Amino acid sequence: MQRLDCRAVTKQYPSPGGVTEALSGVDLAVEPGEFVALIGPSGCGKSTLFNLAAGLEMPSSGDVLVDGAAARAGSAAYMPQRDLLLPWLRVLDNAALPLEMAGMARDAARREAGRHFARFGLAGFERHWPRQLSGGMRQRAALLRTYLVKHDLLLLDEPFGALDALTRAEMQEWLLEVWGETRRTVLFVTHDVEEALFLADRVYVMSPRPGRVVAEITVPFGCPRGLDLIGHARFAREKAALLGLLHARAAVHA
Repeated sequence: MQRLDCRAVTKQYPSPGGVTEALSGVDLAVEPGEFVALIGPSGCGKSTLFNLAAGLEMPSSGDVLVDGAAARAGSAAYMPQRDLLLPWLRVLDNAALPLEMAGMARDAARREAGRHFARFGLAGFERHWPRQLSGGMRQRAALLRTYLVKHDLLLLDEPFGALDALTRAEMQEWLLEVWGETRRTVLFVTHDVEEALFLADRVYVMSPRPGRVVAEITVPFGCPRGLDLIGHARFAREKAALLGLLHARAAVHA
C-alpha cells in the first residue's frame, strides 16, 4: 500500500470570472520510506497539492489517500515554506509543541524533544529564542518540530528556499543523513532541479496551471550521497535533461 496515493485529483476555486482550476487530474504515489520530490513552475499547484495531502483542503474530484484512507487533518506532518516558530516560545518549547498538542504533559514533551536536539544540530540552543537563531538553525528547529509529529509521512514545502546557497547545501546534506537514519516517508516540494536530484529517489514534474503531472523521473543515484555528487558529469546530464523537460512544458503552455 502506498503511503500517499493521489488519484485523478482536481482542485477548483471560485473566482470573479467563475472557477479557477489549480490542479487537473493529478496522479501521484509515494511508497513507504521513499523520498520523492515535486517540482514545477510557480503557481502550478504544488502547495495546493500539499494542502490536500495534509487534509487541510478537500479535492474537488478524485481521491487523496494516506495509508489507504482519505486524507484528513493530522494525516501527515506538514512543514510549510516559512518556519513559523512562535517568537514567544524558546526553541525547546517550540519543538515540544506538537507533543503537547497530542496530549503529552509539558515536562515529558520537553524531555522527549530535548532528546533529539543533538541529532538535529541544536544541542546547546534549547533556551534560545527563535530570533537568536540563524536561518539554517531555525529550519532545523522547524524540521524537528515537524519530525516530532508522530506520522510517517512528512510533507516539506520548500523548507530551504529562503536560505543562502552555502547554508542550503549544508541543510540538504544534513537532511539526507537524518532521513537515512529514520526512513520516514517524504514528499518534498522545490523549485530547484539540482536540489530535487540530490535529495530524491524519484521526481514528479508538474505543468503550469492547472497543474498536472507530466513526467515521473527515477533518480539514478544511490545512497548515501555527498555534495561531491553535484560535480559529477552524470549529475550534470540528469540536471540538463530535467531542466529541458521543464522548459519544454512551460513553452507548450506559453
